[in-house]
Amino acid sequence: MSWLIITALIVSGVFVGFINTLAGGGTIISLSIFMFLGLPANIANGTNRVAVILQNMTSVSQFRRKKVLDFRKANKLAIPTMIGSILGAQIASDINEAVFRKAVGVVMIVMMYFILTKPSQWLRGTESLIEKPVSWIQVVIFFAIGVYGGFVQVGVGYFILAGVVLGAGYDLVKANAIKVWIVLLYTPLALIVFILNKQVHWEYGLIHAIGNIIGAFIASRFAVSWGANFVRWVVIVVIVIFASDLLGIVNIKEIIVGMKG
Repeated sequence: MSWLIITALIVSGVFVGFINTLAGGGTIISLSIFMFLGLPANIANGTNRVAVILQNMTSVSQFRRKKVLDFRKANKLAIPTMIGSILGAQIASDINEAVFRKAVGVVMIVMMYFILTKPSQWLRGTESLIEKPVSWIQVVIFFAIGVYGGFVQVGVGYFILAGVVLGAGYDLVKANAIKVWIVLLYTPLALIVFILNKQVHWEYGLIHAIGNIIGAFIASRFAVSWGANFVRWVVIVVIVIFASDLLGIVNIKEIIVGMKG
């Protein structure tokens, strides 16, 4: 493996780790890099999970150190997500990806609308919701999120953030802490499925993870001091970019290839 490939994997990993910790959608960069380096889409999807696990281990340790991670509520939301992720990782590949991507893009735009029009709910949270026990509706929602995360991972952070902020009442900083914990718990289950199907390139995955860890460390270390408003704007910017790619307005993969050329 050349130093150029190693550098590309690590540098892209820094951006992915930072974006995924504060918002989500960075995985599209990972998949683009892996496929550009010659990995088939299914192996790129499986390989990405290696970096995701190590990235979120770093984020969780930092959020826990700053005492903004509510394990009690997070664990209850994580259980249905973990179950769903196993199913998602085994979903057949005959799903119409084009329709699926556009549907997710529309959801991203709707989510951005709520972030822009109801900023107080995202910035300060809703204390009354935090105290409420996890409802059956939340169980179903997080099971569905787990299915999606197990299947493709790209942008799953937005769905978790929406569920934790709007459904459980946490502000964006605390919601991010819960998000990375949930992702850390369900991703190994999805990874096992990909390993059993021989769809993991360990060398690329582990090198890319080095950058992911660095990016996640920076994002989680400063998320609390920068505050929920900063995180909110990071989410908005990344949603615009990610949704534009999903809806076919821009093509991130082509941009990456063009930069290489």
